[in-house]
Amino acid sequence: MVDYREILRLDSLKSSQRSIAAAVSSSRHTIRDVLAAAKEKNISWPIDSDITNLELEQILFPDRCRNSCLYVEPDYPYIHRELAKRGVTMTLLWEEYCNKCHSEGCTPYQSTQFGEKYRKWARVTKATMRIQHKPGDAMEVDWAGDTIPVFDPVTGEESAAYLFIAVLPCSCFIYAEACSDMKTENWLLCHVHAYRYFGGVARLLIPDNCKTGVVSNTRYDTILNRSYHELAEHYGTAVVPARVRKPKDKSHAEGSVRFAETWIIAALRNQKFFSIREVKTAVAQKLEELNNRPFKQRTGTRRSAYLEEEKEFMLPLPTSDFEPAVWSAAKVTNDYLVSDGRNKYSVPCNLIGERVDIRVTQNIMEVFYHGSRVTSHLRLQTVQRDPVVKPEHMPPEHRKYLNYNADSFKMWAATVGPMTSKVIQHFLTAGKAPEQGYKTCASLMKLESRYNAERLENACKCILEYSSMPSVRNISSILKNGQDKLLVPKDETNTREANSYGITRGAAYFRKGGKQK
Repeated sequence: MVDYREILRLDSLKSSQRSIAAAVSSSRHTIRDVLAAAKEKNISWPIDSDITNLELEQILFPDRCRNSCLYVEPDYPYIHRELAKRGVTMTLLWEEYCNKCHSEGCTPYQSTQFGEKYRKWARVTKATMRIQHKPGDAMEVDWAGDTIPVFDPVTGEESAAYLFIAVLPCSCFIYAEACSDMKTENWLLCHVHAYRYFGGVARLLIPDNCKTGVVSNTRYDTILNRSYHELAEHYGTAVVPARVRKPKDKSHAEGSVRFAETWIIAALRNQKFFSIREVKTAVAQKLEELNNRPFKQRTGTRRSAYLEEEKEFMLPLPTSDFEPAVWSAAKVTNDYLVSDGRNKYSVPCNLIGERVDIRVTQNIMEVFYHGSRVTSHLRLQTVQRDPVVKPEHMPPEHRKYLNYNADSFKMWAATVGPMTSKVIQHFLTAGKAPEQGYKTCASLMKLESRYNAERLENACKCILEYSSMPSVRNISSILKNGQDKLLVPKDETNTREANSYGITRGAAYFRKGGKQK
């Protein structure tokens, strides 16, 4: 019998076919046929010691053994493909094999031999990888270590574009996307785009222990980022992070990252990009080439393997895409404002000093207090200097100040009196703009609420009699000291009159107690 084991061993040592033929006492044609069949079946040295030459012959040349064997050899490649499908077991395949043999009048192997022969075939052909992952069972995700340079078209400054990778381990179908950063928002959006690209959802989601996805991953429990948990709930998948410093837990993602670095990043090394949009377009083109590239050790491509073996086992997509939301916590400052990272937005003023939860999506910014939403704002897409403030969030005095304008001050002064109107007019025209006098006008209004309109009018009359430059401080001093109450009306008749002889002593001067000459 031909020594197949020795032929494969000598071939692994780079021996020539002539020397192998001399060593095993076989013809060169036999050596050529054995090596060709081994290459076709993906069989290489070393081979387990319990694999005999007879078993190797049955694997390499099944047609030769079919007539001499009393039993029907199972179709091992078919068994291997079927085992990758959900719910398919060796017992089910053995029963189907037996039914087929009985219908053809042949003798089948018993279940023990059936399983043992398949396992030997799988070990010899290095085919065990295909049965480690069920179709639609998991999606592994990671960031590529290398980046793609992006140049500013004006300044020439260089920045980096980062590559997100998602892979389905069963079919090795890959999704890749270029991003401007690796922050939470892009991390979540890439997952959404990956599910849309695959056309379905895997049962498990296996990420690395990056902070955008996992807050803590210890031997006792796993705490997910709140935004990542919302994404998993929306798509009905379960997040199972890889163990810390255990890249083998997501070996396909690690391998696909290296593969993508070669066929996407390295393949684009000679191109110069001036925007992230250009990078995204180029990466999408290279991704299609990658998924349509034929396998080296098995038939088909990543795309064909996915469509034929895995797509039907993926969970259905929800009716709407997940809207990525980034959660954060903040303490409300004295100006009752919180930030989304770019701009500031108002919250009710009674929450000053409290800690609130902030949920930010692409278009909405929401604030939660003890689990209840207290307000929401349309999110600004550009950075602005002024905050977004709702009037109902302001204290009464701030809200009142917001409504101040020149006409409202003039209308109020007219209700008090003409002297107050003159003072208000002076305040509004003293500066280069009316707004410069709003503060003093508001202070004058507070004096009217503290005292009354009549006293304020008298105080304004007093200040205008001796000064053309009235101030709130002086008017306040008059009211505080009660000087406005001493003002004598002009129409009173007991005013003193002067004559040509000077001051004349009245009758009271000569009454009892007066000074006698």
